[in-house]
Amino acid sequence: MVDVSIRAQILDLLLEMKKEMDLTYVIITHDLSVAYYISNKVTIMYLGKIFEMGSKESIFKDPLHPYTQALIQATPTLKGRKERKIIGGEVPSAIRPPSGCRFHPRCPFAMEICKRVEPELIEIKPNHYVACHLYGK
Repeated sequence: MVDVSIRAQILDLLLEMKKEMDLTYVIITHDLSVAYYISNKVTIMYLGKIFEMGSKESIFKDPLHPYTQALIQATPTLKGRKERKIIGGEVPSAIRPPSGCRFHPRCPFAMEICKRVEPELIEIKPNHYVACHLYGK
């Protein structure tokens, strides 16, 4: 964690180097505003599993997974207050994650299958993937 102005300078330097040297970065962050600023593609993970991935435009404009939706709605904006989805419950143990979908104990849309079967990562739209039974066959 660094001062906001220093962080902005670091991110700008990374973007400049990316452009000049044709670099690729893997950035791991909990700050979605940083992910949006610096990334072309975004992957959302929960308890070590990929739940959603795609272009930053696709993920931020049309998040599919309930966890991604809640994360994006919780991100502060300068435009004022917005409706937020609050994720209830406790974060399960990463050592002993729940069976099935790891998010099912906290998901407002959890179904019986979510408790038993881990969802596969499937392509819903071109280059936009989600692991959620809401989008299953």
